Amino acid sequence: MKLTALLSFLPLALIAAEKPNIVLIYADDLGFGDVSCNGATAVQTPNIDRIAKEGINFTAGYATSATCTPSRFSLLTGKYAWRQEGTGILPGDAALIIDPAQPTLPGALKKAGYRTGVVGKWHLGLGGQEGVNWNQPIERSPNAVGFDFSHIMAATGDRVPCVYVEDGKVVNLDPADPIEVSYKTPFPGLPTGVSHRQDLKLDWSHGHNMAVINGIGRIGYMKGGTKALWKDEDMADHFSAQAVRFIRESKDKPFFLYFALHDPHVPRVPHPRFVGKTTMGPRGDVIVQADWQVGEVLKALDELRLAENTLVVLTSDNGPVIDDGYKDEAVKELGTHKPAGPFRGGKYSLYEGGTRVPTIARWPARVKPGKTSAAVISQIDFPKTFAAIAGAEASFPDSHDLSAALLGESEKGRDEVIEHAGQLAIRSGDWKFIPAGQGAKRSKATDTELGNEPTGQLFDLSKDPGEKTNVATAHPEKVAELKAKLEAVR
Repeated sequence: MKLTALLSFLPLALIAAEKPNIVLIYADDLGFGDVSCNGATAVQTPNIDRIAKEGINFTAGYATSATCTPSRFSLLTGKYAWRQEGTGILPGDAALIIDPAQPTLPGALKKAGYRTGVVGKWHLGLGGQEGVNWNQPIERSPNAVGFDFSHIMAATGDRVPCVYVEDGKVVNLDPADPIEVSYKTPFPGLPTGVSHRQDLKLDWSHGHNMAVINGIGRIGYMKGGTKALWKDEDMADHFSAQAVRFIRESKDKPFFLYFALHDPHVPRVPHPRFVGKTTMGPRGDVIVQADWQVGEVLKALDELRLAENTLVVLTSDNGPVIDDGYKDEAVKELGTHKPAGPFRGGKYSLYEGGTRVPTIARWPARVKPGKTSAAVISQIDFPKTFAAIAGAEASFPDSHDLSAALLGESEKGRDEVIEHAGQLAIRSGDWKFIPAGQGAKRSKATDTELGNEPTGQLFDLSKDPGEKTNVATAHPEKVAELKAKLEAVR
């Protein structure tokens, strides 16, 4: 009997004993509407669509925050980032913000017999408060919080240092050319995005004008490490190769891979073979490039005959942003494409587009194919849920076991979801409440609606998923109820 058919008769507890491999593919700034299985037509994502076709596509999947660092923190710790100071968007030289003594998702799986690995974007800090010496082994790296293997960029593609770090050591570093990093002072004699703007191959629209690496202005200043510098055009190939390497090296025991893509985050510099694959310029092209990376992972699982008992989850750290600091034609070439799909806002926003993101799961041995689910799923629950599926012992402060919903066995997901973008909002059932906010209504830099209004906002998402009509005055009792629920969580 085929394993799929056999396992379908077994309870989840016995399935967990099989210890499925778990692959979490975490895109960067990918909107709900950026994938063709969610309605996109200007860009095609056949590999992401394949996961949906062979698994389950969630229409109410949420990141915990509308920006990258806090979402990643919550994803790995099962703790809301807003409960801990210093978990906002980090500079590239920040100290590690996850306490090695606290429980983590990779740590729990490692104790349960898994080999654990992270490849791609980290952005959770490295080293201690004394700062990082990039020319020496870094003790406080992902390996200190539960990962057996790590091959990462320290922060983001638009921040220095622009090097890869494997297991706490900068890759290809020449000791005779040491790295220096500063987020305060430029290094004399080196070009910046301001002094050499005319020579840049990708111009900046706001910020991103400090160090120039690979012809692109960055955030922060950097000196040295010439042989270790990445080439943006090759980053997707590089990280994909490392992800496949980890899978191949781990194939003989259960493994957990956290594959954190750079795409479609800025700077959007696709490999030449992806240039022109869409009508939307570089942003569309790097979405195609992201989909290709997903395909490389799926192909490796197929070739190694691991797909049947591997849970693959694809999602994003926050919603989409169009102009996030570079003049890459993203606004000009957007056309009729709606990156956030039917939702309002995007990255940095309290509206649904800020945290409601693609969320797709496939596990052929357990998940029935071709299903769409309206169950409310939050990434805060991934640590507890993955641990339960793997038969691991774990305790995470804000995380719940939603394995039945994630595996399509129940339409019952979370009762409430907390959304975070500067302040907190709450979805309870089909109701969404955003407290009064005093900040700007729209970001001057990115032109994103932020969700700040001088009075509270209430939306009935069952009738108004685009959050167009504020019904707070018509339902004061619901406003009071959700205010109380939000304070209880806070």
